[in-house]
Amino acid sequence: MEHTLTTGPSAAPHDLARMRREYEPAAAQRPAVREEPLVEEHLAADWPTQFGRWFAEAVAAELPEPNAMIVATADAQGRPSSRTVLLKGYDERGFVFFTNYASRKGREALANPYASLLFPWFAMGRQVVVCGRIAPVDRHVSEEYFRLRPRGAQLGAWASAQSSVLPDRQALDDAYAAAEQSFPAEDDVPLPEHWGGLRVEPETVEFWQGRRSRLHDRLRFRREPDGGADRWIVERLAP
Repeated sequence: MEHTLTTGPSAAPHDLARMRREYEPAAAQRPAVREEPLVEEHLAADWPTQFGRWFAEAVAAELPEPNAMIVATADAQGRPSSRTVLLKGYDERGFVFFTNYASRKGREALANPYASLLFPWFAMGRQVVVCGRIAPVDRHVSEEYFRLRPRGAQLGAWASAQSSVLPDRQALDDAYAAAEQSFPAEDDVPLPEHWGGLRVEPETVEFWQGRRSRLHDRLRFRREPDGGADRWIVERLAP
């Protein structure tokens, strides 16, 4: 079904052209939700510290799945795709998530090693946008994480040929049952060769705070080569 922008007197109940919310000062919001100006003097000295600060506040605000992020990749011809995954680790090297390397995002990450991440913390009037190179993590990192997954999720990694076409749901259920038969309950489930972590190594990390009249705050950390070493500069972007 096609939904068009309707601006005349016959506007539908869901009038997309007029659907918007105004970003109010923090005092006008629920106590757990912070919508405050984002100014340079309050910004952390580096992006991992700033991200950790905002992530902790998202957790404290009890946002649903605060580690959910939209991952955008593109194939070798530059055709983009996106999906939501869960962040499973971050440090100064970048942001890590796990997937089937034969999935669409896995194939695209290997064919065109650049990606963008978006953390949509809308309830707080915030977003974090990351752009950079993407590459597989070391095998031992994937093994350590895989051991932490619930057994059902471990079996699912064996059962699902992610992004492939299935004839029906039964085919997936049968594949899961076969994985259960292959790895009895008393045995550990090994890490599949086709499964593991991907790390997005940031070239830019943007912190976006909503403000009134669409005059949002956007502060971006940008990596800049500096004589063999990298330094990060902070830039304010127009909203």
